[in-house]
Amino acid sequence: MFVDTHCHLSFPEFDQDRHEVIARLKEAGISLLIDPGIDIATSKKSIELAREFDFIYANVGFHPHEVKDFVTDLIFEELATLAVLPKVVAIGEIGLDYHYPDYNQSAQQDACREMLRIARSLDMPVVIHCRDAWPDMLQILSEENHSAMRGVMHCFSGDTEIASACIRKGFKLSIPGTVTYKRSLLPEVIRAVSLDDLLTETDAPYLSPVPHRGKRNEPAYVRTVTEAIARIREISLDNAATRIAHNAADIFRLPVAGQP
Repeated sequence: MFVDTHCHLSFPEFDQDRHEVIARLKEAGISLLIDPGIDIATSKKSIELAREFDFIYANVGFHPHEVKDFVTDLIFEELATLAVLPKVVAIGEIGLDYHYPDYNQSAQQDACREMLRIARSLDMPVVIHCRDAWPDMLQILSEENHSAMRGVMHCFSGDTEIASACIRKGFKLSIPGTVTYKRSLLPEVIRAVSLDDLLTETDAPYLSPVPHRGKRNEPAYVRTVTEAIARIREISLDNAATRIAHNAADIFRLPVAGQP
């Protein structure tokens, strides 16, 4: 009952062996996979993949790396149209990324706010990408806050203080393969928060966990992430996997695998 709540299985990196990758994830016991878009074209591909497989769902969104100078109103309108299609469960991935020197801070913030408002109007969760931008991200979430705001902090990279702030705002923390890296802060976060606030992801094809680091990541490896969480929390793997699956079902309003 493992869940990969953030995997770019529709990306070109999997075009040559996607069905083999899917066979391996099924063998590993993954029962749910969510494929996020990063712009209009990839959002459409995510939806196409979700339509092909019962256990796959899609997100639609505009990644901050794709926000250059501006995003037009027509693009937001198309995004909102895609969001109401079957198998779409969230707006994402969206957010802020100040890591690279050519980022446009104001454009990213404007686009993020607009997509948060789309999610609010549709009563959908959001999947947030945040890198080197936590103060601004938390401020925007506070300013755009509403009673039904909920979502996922994808590939969470903050400390325990940031984790607590995100949880208070209605977000779950999605743990990637970086939890297995020697210098990761995630073990401290995982011990500090409730298991009810955690999700698992691969962010494949990126961020492979140890012992696959440096190679293409794939969804079967989310089992390794779940094993790390179970070890850190000192609980059984079955307990960790079951609780995390329920968390994913709750945030994305999906049935739990094996239940009606």
